[in-house]
Amino acid sequence: MVFDKPFDFSSVVKSGIIDDNSLEAVDSHAGGIIGFKTSKGEKVNAKVASSFISHEQAELNLKELDGKNFDEVAKNGRERWNEVLGRIEVNDDDIDNKRTFYSCLYRSLLFPRGLYEYNKDGKVVHYSPYNGKVLPGYMFTDTGFWDTFRCLFPFLNLMYPNMSEKIQEGLVNTYKESGFLQEWASPGHRGCMVGNNSASVVADAYLKGIRGYDIQSLWKAVNHGANNVHPQVQSTGRLGYKEYNKLGYVPCNIGINESAARTLEYAFDDWSIYQLGKALKKPKKEIEVYAKRAMNYKNLYYKEFKLMAGRKADGSFEENFNPFKWGGSFTEGNSLHYTWSVFHDPKGLIDLMGGDKNFNMMLDSVFILPPIFDSSYYHGVIHEIREMQIMNFGNYAHGNQPIQHLIYLYNYSGEPWKTQYWIRRVMDQLYSSAPDGYCGDEDNGQTSAWYVFSSLGFYPVCPGSNQYVLGTPYFNNVKLHLENGKSVEISAEDNSQENKYIFAMKVNGNDYSRNYITHEQLLGGIKINFKMSDKPNKSRGIKESDFPYSFSNELKK
Repeated sequence: MVFDKPFDFSSVVKSGIIDDNSLEAVDSHAGGIIGFKTSKGEKVNAKVASSFISHEQAELNLKELDGKNFDEVAKNGRERWNEVLGRIEVNDDDIDNKRTFYSCLYRSLLFPRGLYEYNKDGKVVHYSPYNGKVLPGYMFTDTGFWDTFRCLFPFLNLMYPNMSEKIQEGLVNTYKESGFLQEWASPGHRGCMVGNNSASVVADAYLKGIRGYDIQSLWKAVNHGANNVHPQVQSTGRLGYKEYNKLGYVPCNIGINESAARTLEYAFDDWSIYQLGKALKKPKKEIEVYAKRAMNYKNLYYKEFKLMAGRKADGSFEENFNPFKWGGSFTEGNSLHYTWSVFHDPKGLIDLMGGDKNFNMMLDSVFILPPIFDSSYYHGVIHEIREMQIMNFGNYAHGNQPIQHLIYLYNYSGEPWKTQYWIRRVMDQLYSSAPDGYCGDEDNGQTSAWYVFSSLGFYPVCPGSNQYVLGTPYFNNVKLHLENGKSVEISAEDNSQENKYIFAMKVNGNDYSRNYITHEQLLGGIKINFKMSDKPNKSRGIKESDFPYSFSNELKK
């Protein structure tokens, strides 16, 4: 810290005691006090820099501010944020709508945080939270893949691929320095949440064309993480992997909590590894085990309830199954929230439920059932439960991540107008520019990224596929400036609060019937024109050929 005025007074604090005669204090609660002689209205400026590496590196980092005053630094910061946020241009007559959008975009881009610095030679280096060494290359932290694999990382891969390349290099370094990929970094491996969703983050980046890093090391990393668990941090790797690999699910009666949530996420992660292996042209024998395990979600389907449930090691389902119970076999949610965590195979889930009609009925029930709950697992009402009650969208808990893609699943079962109806309601009622205009856990940018994607009119239901499933555009005109120099222009004719339904759609001037667009279409530059209406167009999206990707269909082929 460098001040532009000499101190007039200084003292240190140690264990709560002020000492005016010392210049240094070493303690678990140490502090310093400084004072200045100032005239009325005088300002004292401080330049501050920090480092995870050393005091010397912090002084080197401070040189970024050489020759700049406060106003110049603030101006540079505004210019940089305008450059980053300006990748998406939103035109809207309602200033509050723009405030909400850019606030969500801003929050999406705060994570993950860079944990790297530039040394005296201008090289990128980082302090490793995994082995305590200072090493070359990128490193990132403050992200939980349990949340952000869903759409935050797919958003970065689409709009900020250069940053995604650095993040992937950081994952390479994480694996080399710790033997595992992170599942929750804070700043190193943290025991938090479930799943092995680093596999999705790695696969989606590579399959979306991100290059320039050691993908072969990441291939080793995802294979290792899928068949091991960290010796100290049980949320890293796969807790219960032996049982999962043998039985096809993590049993709910072997002392591993939230077993159903783990199983459902492991199955999707296996699909992600399979897709990555295919792209890397790995031997069929090496990857087909992942294709088989990707269908393990079926092992938890409780036909009597048409829902997912915990299952014991002997094959029987848990006693006294309660679909409203939060926790237990699930993570920060209940069976009504987690049943839909089959991102890669909605068609398979539809078939389990007995077809489109039953599937749509079960989707509808989430909104129709009152926001009742059983919080006994948590011994009290956690904030995610309270947020579900306050939102009053039935048992739909948008403030928590496992259910955020549910609304888009109507696109797979012939009723896309319900997707359009519920998306608009969520955006209108659960997000705003007011101080209380946020509907729940931010969770490292995921809940904000949901809004950003949804306002554009499409969403990556299945990371690792090349498809974005259609919703309903929120703005009249949006322009995406892609890093490859191409642009995506989205317009919504007759768009209004009442006109929330897609009546017709054109892509590059041609009529378009599919309920999805592809990554390749977007990267090539595209003009999307929606014609909006106040009434659902039930002739759109009822042919199976117009439905988005599902793994069951791929297996049939």
